[in-house]
Amino acid sequence: MATPSTYLLGAVQMTSTADRARNMETALRLVNQAADLGVRLVGLPENFAFMGREEERISQAETLEGPTLTALRDLARARGIWILAGSIAEKVDLPGHTANTSALIADDGSIAATYRKIHLFDVNIPDGARYAESESVVPGTEVVVAGTPLGRMGLTVCYDLRFPELYRKLSEKGAEVMFIPAAFTLYTGKDHWEVLVRARAIENLAWVVAPAQVGRHSANRVTFGNAMIVDAWGTVLARCPDGEGVCVAPFDRARLERARRELPALQHRRL
Repeated sequence: MATPSTYLLGAVQMTSTADRARNMETALRLVNQAADLGVRLVGLPENFAFMGREEERISQAETLEGPTLTALRDLARARGIWILAGSIAEKVDLPGHTANTSALIADDGSIAATYRKIHLFDVNIPDGARYAESESVVPGTEVVVAGTPLGRMGLTVCYDLRFPELYRKLSEKGAEVMFIPAAFTLYTGKDHWEVLVRARAIENLAWVVAPAQVGRHSANRVTFGNAMIVDAWGTVLARCPDGEGVCVAPFDRARLERARRELPALQHRRL
């Protein structure tokens, strides 16, 4: 099948909590909403299925064949769309740990690619929140670009955004669209999120799809939101307002090729 020159991308914004059933209902509803709008590929945010107590996150971790991805695979097959399952807590062999795993699901329901978050968020935020992802998450080691009928897709997750060398690796592997499903804190997101998302698009001359968590998830967890789709020139094509929803924008291959032709920076790299 020839790669289409244009198609619609979607980015979901939602407020996940410890209520897994509600989270999944919201995720499936918003993906269906994106499909109704004609989207060919839609991304969910990091931890879309569960954001609650760490002990529960670990105890409820699933394999790639578990019910969370199975529900999305069934939906992808039924609607004939590609779905980026932002990230789930994946079971691993190390007790008390999971992987933070993103899965790209094809329109036939198969898993086209998986990526395990490399950079783990260990930060004490001045707003009083403490994050120590490395205490219970095993970091990934592989840079993942998936060749698909829609183009070459680069997979990352949230805190990866702060490490431009990862996106250079994706660029070297031919990524045309880069995914950054996130649960960015309100404290850092208000100042850094859009700047960094647009920078990753500009410096790699690639589309960026950045689904996001938004709002209050628990007593001590608030995220920034501002899910976005950004083109290779750094233009924000679409963004979600506050609250749950989906934003949609076109991927345009001619526009991508024109940006790379007019500013051939990727050919000028020396290091």
